[in-house]
Amino acid sequence: MSKWTPAQPRASSIDRTRSAERSEVRSAVGRFLAVGIVAMVFVAIPAALWVRELSVRNAMDNAIQHAQRLADYSVGPLLSDAIIAGDPGATRRLDDRLAPRISDGSIVRVKVWDPSGRIVYSDVPKLIGQEFTLPSWAPELLASGKGRATLGIQTDPGDENEKEAGELVEVYVRASSARGDPLIFEAYFNDDAVRDEQSALVVGLIPAFLLSLGALQLAQLFPAVQLARRIQNHQSTKRQLLQHAIEASDLERQRIARDLHDDVIQDLAGLSYALEAEERHSALENRALFGQAKAILQKNVQTLRAMTTELYPPDLEELGLPAALTRLTAPLIERGIVVKLHIPDDCDLDRDRAAMFYRVAREVLANTMKHARAGVLELTLMQDDDRTILLIHDNGCGFNLSADAPDNHLGLRIMRDTIQVAGGSLEVRSWMGGGTSVMATLDRIAPARIR
Repeated sequence: MSKWTPAQPRASSIDRTRSAERSEVRSAVGRFLAVGIVAMVFVAIPAALWVRELSVRNAMDNAIQHAQRLADYSVGPLLSDAIIAGDPGATRRLDDRLAPRISDGSIVRVKVWDPSGRIVYSDVPKLIGQEFTLPSWAPELLASGKGRATLGIQTDPGDENEKEAGELVEVYVRASSARGDPLIFEAYFNDDAVRDEQSALVVGLIPAFLLSLGALQLAQLFPAVQLARRIQNHQSTKRQLLQHAIEASDLERQRIARDLHDDVIQDLAGLSYALEAEERHSALENRALFGQAKAILQKNVQTLRAMTTELYPPDLEELGLPAALTRLTAPLIERGIVVKLHIPDDCDLDRDRAAMFYRVAREVLANTMKHARAGVLELTLMQDDDRTILLIHDNGCGFNLSADAPDNHLGLRIMRDTIQVAGGSLEVRSWMGGGTSVMATLDRIAPARIR
């Protein structure tokens, strides 16, 4: 009598899984850094715009202060009644006072308005004496003395001489004539000073701001790496427990199959031979009884031998998952069930995941033969870059999921828990009279060629 010779356990895929887990951690840290950089960009752009606007406002305030000093100390003392009356000599003296500033470009244009909107002085003589409608804010400026400044191309009436100069800083401040009458002093400055101050402020603040964000990112990187490593260790522990559970299950199945083959089946086979001998030598009236007992015994021996094959799966690394799945469908075909297979010639799976898919298929096909009363069964195995999917559908009687939940089926419940620990999923769908579908999904994190 033959002795049961089980296949030796294959080397574990833990090393490959650990390598994949380290790769996952590196990818997670890389994603963290990438998200941090994107966040820095999204924060830095509004910050740069805010700093730019702040620098413009600061430059405008400086321009107002400069214009106010000019009105108070350079122009105001010369705004005599003669200037107000349009005396050429008084106008010439004020021109001489402002000429150095205009010639060196620090001032582009100067105008002095009275409260009625008449220009009482300008470095452009033809403007003196012309009247324009004052802006709505002019009375407030004359009353409060709060200056105003804008940056842009001049398009208002009376600004024809400034349109060609491009962007200018236009400043309005309150001035006083020699005898204390309120006037409006208008000055135009080149925008270079504003741009220089703006650039200096941006250059001074943005690097410090970015360095602060970078320091924050680096400060968060260390705990992020530590967290990723803890998650890696947790996942590694779960996978090791899963590996041990699978190996323990294989060993237990192997032990049971060996005991059945070496003890029970051999004894029953010997008993079958004894019954056959008794049948030949017994009285004629007892031969039918011995023949019936022998037939029952031989059928049970065949059943037990089939059970040993089911208890211990084939060597998936040598046979290959596609071929093993094809073998599983043979009993269904023998019962007249039409089987449609959509299985690739090869697939990239580590041994443990291949074994999980094999066990799911074995459990589902066993349930189909026992309970489904199906005429057609379709089995599909497919892969993409990220995952592997096993889909089995039959056109049997189905069942009510709410009344007879698949968790009541011990085999599928165990496989669902095992696949979930491995990071996958097992989904069961069924309809009364509409058949049953089972879909098992596992990520492809540690590929090893299974033919």
